[in-house]
Amino acid sequence: MVAYTGIQGQNILIVSSDPSNPTEGQIWYNSTSNLLKGYQFAAEAWASGGNMNTARQALDSAGTQTAALGFGGGAPSTAASEAYNGSAWTSTPSLNTARFVGGGAGTQTAALMFAGYTGTTSTAATEAYNGSSWTSVNSMNTARYSIGSAGIQTAALAFGGFVIGTGNTGVTESYNGTSWTTSPATLGTPRNNLAGAGTSTAALGFGGSGTVVTNATEEYDGSAWTTGGNMNVTRNQSAGLGIQTAALAFGGFILPATYSGATESYNGTSWTNVSNMTTARTYLAGCGTVSSGLAFGGGTPATTAVTEEWTGSGAQVKTITTS
Repeated sequence: MVAYTGIQGQNILIVSSDPSNPTEGQIWYNSTSNLLKGYQFAAEAWASGGNMNTARQALDSAGTQTAALGFGGGAPSTAASEAYNGSAWTSTPSLNTARFVGGGAGTQTAALMFAGYTGTTSTAATEAYNGSSWTSVNSMNTARYSIGSAGIQTAALAFGGFVIGTGNTGVTESYNGTSWTTSPATLGTPRNNLAGAGTSTAALGFGGSGTVVTNATEEYDGSAWTTGGNMNVTRNQSAGLGIQTAALAFGGFILPATYSGATESYNGTSWTNVSNMTTARTYLAGCGTVSSGLAFGGGTPATTAVTEEWTGSGAQVKTITTS
């Protein structure tokens, strides 16, 4: 530090919290965390995170990169739930109904799981998590699995999926924290194994399997689905994160037999290929934002506990070390 100030001819600020709006190249010492930090440009990339305690695929998720929740999954069907703090996973109380390929929404301490497959049948069961336990709440109107999902615990959206005895569906339901309401709007392309992102009134559904595996993207405004820009990679069983105008799609399965690590970003109009995941896989989960995301679990085809952290390109706060 002495050498730096001597060379630069200026002092390094000592602050109790990181600046809210730093400029690129700025350096400061955080006296609360006892860390020297800087604001610098970083290229987009996936990096390894801590492995999950229970390897699984077809699980669901809620939260952010540093405060995530992963729950359910298979196979076989599990009720296991885990929380991630940015470096390691910790087991949390289990779901009441073990299942996989359901939907997830919310945050690490206010999550929602709905629909899914128990191993013998589909379910409409919905459960809410408060940070310490899962509680059964009102069920969905249509039991199904392999759905798309978006939103938060008190304003969630479920769309698409597979209904036993009927097949692929485009049915959309919204949850207000108490009950589910079926929307008059359905997906333009009924499909299962699609990914979702966004909120209950500004959602995104992409990929999946209709009559064929598709790269179709659809946008929901709270009352209707409209066509968005097609993905570059046609796939199903992928994961998504972010919001309708800034989303990320990653992983999945490409016919006839390719496990994918392909990653694409969406700007509200079109998809752009970005850096691939390190571990190509399908039926994985994800959460977070296009600047700070998380991917975990999945099949390679072997069930995996691998976690990867996504950092989008742009200026980022970085800890400065001598190593």
